[in-house]
Amino acid sequence: MMTLSRRTLLAGALPALASTVARAQDAGDYPSHQVTFIVPFAPSGGTDILARLLGEKLQERLGQPFVVENRPGSGTLIATNFVAKSPPDGYTIMMAVSSLAIDVTLYKKLPYDPAKDFALVALIASVPFVLVVNPSLPVHNVEDLIKLAKQRHLSFGSGGIGAFHHLAAALFATMTGIKLTHVPYRGTMPALNDLVGGYIQLMFSDLGPALPLISAGKLRALAVTTQQRFAALPDVPPLADVGVPGYNAAAWQGVIAPAKTPKDILIKLNSELNDIVAMDDVHARLTDLGMDPVGKGSIDDLQRFLQSEIVRWGKVVQAAGIAGTE
Repeated sequence: MMTLSRRTLLAGALPALASTVARAQDAGDYPSHQVTFIVPFAPSGGTDILARLLGEKLQERLGQPFVVENRPGSGTLIATNFVAKSPPDGYTIMMAVSSLAIDVTLYKKLPYDPAKDFALVALIASVPFVLVVNPSLPVHNVEDLIKLAKQRHLSFGSGGIGAFHHLAAALFATMTGIKLTHVPYRGTMPALNDLVGGYIQLMFSDLGPALPLISAGKLRALAVTTQQRFAALPDVPPLADVGVPGYNAAAWQGVIAPAKTPKDILIKLNSELNDIVAMDDVHARLTDLGMDPVGKGSIDDLQRFLQSEIVRWGKVVQAAGIAGTE
């Protein structure tokens, strides 16, 4: 029986040891050069503004550029597929939204698997939505709206089939037993403009774009979709408190990376981003954008959150009859 010498064993172990040390050093030195921060939408929107704010803070703290690159198109699919196929080295990250979890059920086939191909690095903010109606509609609370919807045809707008506006309204209709006609638009603002014009009667809108219209009296806010009131609309109650018990829905903004990115790099980014969200100026800016700052949760916690969101919104997509329609 051949016996390996101590020298032979050591020689065999050295390459593996060197590789382990190199990986540790790489993670410790991360980032050593520019990081590309993908945004799946055009410039100037809320997600883009948020990414640029986070990128600026990350650059200040980590000493390397975090350069925002906009890759809009096909909802968020073009950008998301690009990140899924990028090297898992921490140098390509992306601003992700709730559609990452929704698209699994909405699309017949995706070129990636959100549950397996991505790591949710940080949950930056939740995005409360608000139920708004045209002021000409003879309703002043949710109970009035439900009663009217059972008496006559009402239509609602959204930023597109399967957009969070759509699913929030579908969940509302399912939970209250009413029927609403969906009118999809190419984005939030075109839908809000038609709501102001009276072409549709109601909408579940993200707070940021709706707040100026509510303040100007062009829209009437009936309820928010979260279980807590929002500071910018202190007099507007949660749906769960005014006729729809258990209703709780908020979109979210997070940062993702390819799933096989070294965990120590993911943990470093998670820690930095959580600390950034806790900064007073970042907290204030998120609130101005109509977002509720989060900045909590470990890498493992966030992966479980992503899995639960896939299951949760999959049920809503199925109930809305739009599963596999895209």
